[in-house]
Amino acid sequence: MSGSTVCIMITIIGYMLMMIVIGIIYSRKNKDVSDFYLGGRKLGPLVSAMSAEASDMSSYLLMGLPGLAYLCGTAEVGWTAIGLAVGTYLNWLFVAKRLRVYSQECGNAITIPDFFSNRYRDSKHILMAISAIVILVFFVPYTASGFSACGKLFNSLFGWDYHTAMMISAVIIVSYTSLGGFLAASFTDLIQSVVMTSALVILVVFGVNSAGGIDAVIDNAKQTADYIALTSTVTADGEHVSFGFLNIVSTLAWGLGYFGMPHILLRFMAIGNKEQVKTSRRIASVWVVIAMGVAVFIGIIGNKLTADGTLKALTTSSDSERIVLEMANHMSEHSVVMALFAGLIFAGILACTMSTADSQLLAASSSMSENLVKGVLGIKISQKVSLIIARAVLVVIAVLGVILAWDQNSSVFRVVSFAWAGFGAAFGPLMLTSLFWKRTNKYGAIAGMIAGGAMVFIWKFAISKLGGAFAIYELLPAFVCSLVTIIVVSLVTGKPDKEIEEEFDRVAQAMKN
Repeated sequence: MSGSTVCIMITIIGYMLMMIVIGIIYSRKNKDVSDFYLGGRKLGPLVSAMSAEASDMSSYLLMGLPGLAYLCGTAEVGWTAIGLAVGTYLNWLFVAKRLRVYSQECGNAITIPDFFSNRYRDSKHILMAISAIVILVFFVPYTASGFSACGKLFNSLFGWDYHTAMMISAVIIVSYTSLGGFLAASFTDLIQSVVMTSALVILVVFGVNSAGGIDAVIDNAKQTADYIALTSTVTADGEHVSFGFLNIVSTLAWGLGYFGMPHILLRFMAIGNKEQVKTSRRIASVWVVIAMGVAVFIGIIGNKLTADGTLKALTTSSDSERIVLEMANHMSEHSVVMALFAGLIFAGILACTMSTADSQLLAASSSMSENLVKGVLGIKISQKVSLIIARAVLVVIAVLGVILAWDQNSSVFRVVSFAWAGFGAAFGPLMLTSLFWKRTNKYGAIAGMIAGGAMVFIWKFAISKLGGAFAIYELLPAFVCSLVTIIVVSLVTGKPDKEIEEEFDRVAQAMKN
């Protein structure tokens, strides 16, 4: 084993041990399931902002986005980043404060299924059951993409067997999450956001220097037709195609997904008080714009480094996601100090993955233990047993994620894309109407959630195959379908009970105070 490899390994092991120590420390703070799943609503503005964004920026920040920019240019990845940046800001602006107030007002809800069920006084727990199932269906593959990213990382670094590396990573993530719960996940997310930022800065500085300067990077990009255009793109097969209005709109629709992301919405519910939201919004919005912009630029730098032979060419969608790994490996060959910096970059990739995976595991675990077992099935269990079940379910979900991630040729970006659409369409329109439209009723909520979730599958695997105008990102048509369904069904069925309307008015009044 070379000296550079040892330095990288030391950095990564140190980082992982720190995550586990944090889990152990925060395990003592979990007195009940409310602490385990929502941290007792005690998050400060900095932790809530960076925890939300770190849990959002999964492995696609340092693998998916750079890989897509490297292989296909700036069109798809550029409009995606713009949509995500706008979505992040609007989510913090419109949803965060109101959800924080509303979730506490309606039965002190600690999960998203809890909130929907309490909001509409769903005594039969139909909403709770459907939303919990949606979370399980889409979070398992989402989590699997994170495990896959970890496996690819260690396989590239040390030549470890992909499956072994993936399982080791899953064990570490599950360890600190099951021990420390929401507070551990949130605090580690803050640390992980710092590690991600450091990795991005180091990569850009080293990459630009290795490529011969920014001018050399830009000149290389200009030499490939359509590479830095926003209205045309290069496919993974090298074909030059137009990126028209429908493509742009459907790609911008990534931003709609934020309104339905359970692991991000939970951060809003956990903020210490509603007055802290403005500070959190500013921190989160600035960070996400800079982080994604730098990630895209890293892909462009990587294209220059492969063009001049510094790095080997990566020709497939799955391989292109390794561009950051190749750049960091190249860095580690220069000196011991650079090897340590490379280790920080690899830790940054782990941070992207772990910060999202821990949040997803918690959200999925809460859906199973709190919402399905206790809420829907009505099984009465003590707080102690509830915590045990929560941790056991978390482990089971992680095992399912490992099984789904077994194929190492799967694309991180594409898996995340589908899961993102699922949550955005099933929960996004309902979250917005729940918070802002008093006339929404239980029947509209149920119909809209089912319609949105189902349309994601229908559009992705059937309608989009027709090509042409139908070959757009499934989130957009599914989101519209869900929203229209909620409105129509709510209007043709009875008005909400007076109690529900009065609660809505109290929340609206609280927002003005």
